[in-house]
Amino acid sequence: MRSRLALVLFALAVAFGCVSARADAYPVRPIKLVVPFAPGGFTDVVARILGDKLGASLGQPFVIENRPGAGSTIGSDAVAKAPPDGYTLLMVSSTHVISPWIYKSLPYDPIKSFTAVGKLVDSAYVLLVNPKLPVQNVQEFVAYAKAHPQDVHYASSGNGSAQHLMGGMFATMTGAPLKHVPYRGSNAAAQDLVAGVVESSFAGLTNALPQVQQGRLRALAVTTAKRAPQLPDVPSLQEAGVAGYDASVWLALLAPAGTPPEVVTRLNTEIAKVLAQPDTQKALFAAGVEAAPSTPEAMQAYLVEELARWGKVVKDAGIRIE
Repeated sequence: MRSRLALVLFALAVAFGCVSARADAYPVRPIKLVVPFAPGGFTDVVARILGDKLGASLGQPFVIENRPGAGSTIGSDAVAKAPPDGYTLLMVSSTHVISPWIYKSLPYDPIKSFTAVGKLVDSAYVLLVNPKLPVQNVQEFVAYAKAHPQDVHYASSGNGSAQHLMGGMFATMTGAPLKHVPYRGSNAAAQDLVAGVVESSFAGLTNALPQVQQGRLRALAVTTAKRAPQLPDVPSLQEAGVAGYDASVWLALLAPAGTPPEVVTRLNTEIAKVLAQPDTQKALFAAGVEAAPSTPEAMQAYLVEELARWGKVVKDAGIRIE
């Protein structure tokens, strides 16, 4: 009996030792980072900045895999079904908690199907117009849209995207009859805005900055309560007369549900180190975002809060898949 107990204890010790060793060794091969948006967009740009930094920090490359479509749900579903071993991760934006309110059914749960690794960055969106549109500020834009109810469109990166909801909120709060035009990615939306195919868009700072700086697009306002440091001369929507408008976009890193806590902790620790580096912060600032790291627990709670918040926005704005 004693010998059998000893064998059991020995086996358990070996098993726990192996788990500990695996956690200490992580990662031992490349890590796939799924971006559920098209290349060149807001999320993709940040993913590549942080992927390079985390790869150097962890000693294994981060391989970016773009899986756009259906309001980020295609890429998210792929990660939800991936092995929970820390080698398949998902970079999500606010869209992650918007899609459940837009689509009738999802093959995953936005909260329960994932383990939060941590928050990464925050950013404002920018109300942009093509310079050919005869408006110089938000009030003129609203007046023009009301005077031409069939002629003013706003481009977004897709149905159910953060860009879609930013525009929907604006239309609801101002009464401007804007027509939504979804694209397959924010980069494609920006290209048609510059070309004059569409008249306006609510774009992430990452996409907006180079176009505004080179004079190809006109920035009317930012969506956050305060001005964006990258565009200090551009007012907030609240300053521009849209009382109560305050919306930002965030990015976070998620892993499949059941990912070992040791792996999550290791990733979160490295993220905090990378985001604290001056050169990382400089690169993120140039991309239009600000570092905003959090613990896994804080991010998990934030996901729940944001899910409820954006659900109310969708309902109030009457946003539906077109």
